[in-house]
Amino acid sequence: MTTADIEEPFKVNVFSFGFKYGSPEDVTIMLDVRFLPNPYWEEGMRHLTGLESAVADYVLKSTSGKEFMERLIPLFTFLVEQNKAVGKSEMRIGVGCTGGHHRSVAVVEKLSSLLDDTSVSLTTYHRDLGKE
Repeated sequence: MTTADIEEPFKVNVFSFGFKYGSPEDVTIMLDVRFLPNPYWEEGMRHLTGLESAVADYVLKSTSGKEFMERLIPLFTFLVEQNKAVGKSEMRIGVGCTGGHHRSVAVVEKLSSLLDDTSVSLTTYHRDLGKE
């Protein structure tokens, strides 16, 4: 067996961003999650991020958050399979909210934890988390 015989895993890059800092240019899929409840308007959560459980729970355990994730996972499973089938080697998934600190971060972390159980090579980052 040679290195040419070893199939490279399909790469999936999932990242959060804030629309107020500009939309990313090089994405396969861009999701706008500004419809989800915004922890920014909750006094105790304004200075937290989607990396913290209080914020993630506020966003993802809401009615719209739960339904969104229930619909998103089968869609992404399908899209990864279809992109692999046509010979693509990578998908870049951008998830945006207003500032890139709360909702998009929580969604990216949850999506990443679910995709981490698959056979993809997963990279996760938060483009605008340190801004402002």
